[in-house]
Amino acid sequence: MNTQFSFNSPTILITGGAGYIGSHTAFLMYKKGYKVIILDNFWQNQSFNHNWAQVIKGDFADKKILEKIFKENQIDAVMHFAAFIEVGESVKNPLKYYQNNVVKTLDLLEVMLKHDVKKFIFSSSCAIYGIPQYLPLDENHPKNPINPYGKCKLIIEETLKDLYNSHNLKFVSLRYFNAAGSLFGENLGERHLNETHLIPLLLRAAKKNKTFTIFGDGYKTKDGSCVRDFVHVSDIAQAHVLALEYLNKNECSDFFNLGTGNGFSVKEIVAAVEKILTTKIKIKVEKRREGDPAILVADSSKANEILNWKPKYSDLENILKSALHFENIIYKDKNYSEEVQKF
Repeated sequence: MNTQFSFNSPTILITGGAGYIGSHTAFLMYKKGYKVIILDNFWQNQSFNHNWAQVIKGDFADKKILEKIFKENQIDAVMHFAAFIEVGESVKNPLKYYQNNVVKTLDLLEVMLKHDVKKFIFSSSCAIYGIPQYLPLDENHPKNPINPYGKCKLIIEETLKDLYNSHNLKFVSLRYFNAAGSLFGENLGERHLNETHLIPLLLRAAKKNKTFTIFGDGYKTKDGSCVRDFVHVSDIAQAHVLALEYLNKNECSDFFNLGTGNGFSVKEIVAAVEKILTTKIKIKVEKRREGDPAILVADSSKANEILNWKPKYSDLENILKSALHFENIIYKDKNYSEEVQKF
């Protein structure tokens, strides 16, 4: 471990910090002068050899590991990214999601409070809103999640409100829309063994001249395919820095959407990738997936006004090109090439 920190550097525990959004946030926290401790079980079998963080391999709810971390370090705040994230899988296997995303998070919060750590930043999701009653979605929109993944996020948000009242646990819950892109210059990007996200799958189909599947083209949208609000992962990471600064300055807690306010359909993303790669992508259409709303677009004015969060990298071309650069990197990664190459 070559990383150097000043004696007074505050220490941040980041669960799931070797994952996609967690790793980008961990790196930015390090760049901001924090000592970063990552707790991750590496269930995605991702490579992570960065020396700017202390990395502990283990389950984020393992109380023996947590007790050791909190006893040996003066943890200033916890950022919680460790969760299962596949909406479709949550519909088919809800118990897996309630056990990991709810029960284990409660265990983490219990140990935190035992050690008097009172700042928590939670990775929530626009999935808590369910079918939009109006667009764009703001934080006051009714919460009616239509899949277990979204329900798990909402359960934790409600728990955090209760803990704020009972234990003065200060928190910020960040409701992501669609994270995308990469910080490829730092070898950080999207590495999922069973990839389900649109942009990496589309890029792989284009690069290998394979057929790309669109799930549903009969939605009530401009071209029949789903519309989503894509946010660069580095912009999401920046929101976490601002959220911690908010907690350091204020005694209150809050919830914030993270999106751009611009929606792109699946077919529009396909066309954009075709333009960047100057190729034609073969398409097939399958039935829509369970738990997929037609349109999810954010109103993030609250994050802009209160956190001063302004996306800098989230134009679609930058998102797609940075994701493409990272895909080129992992094609060459011997530890990861098997899954990518068999696509």
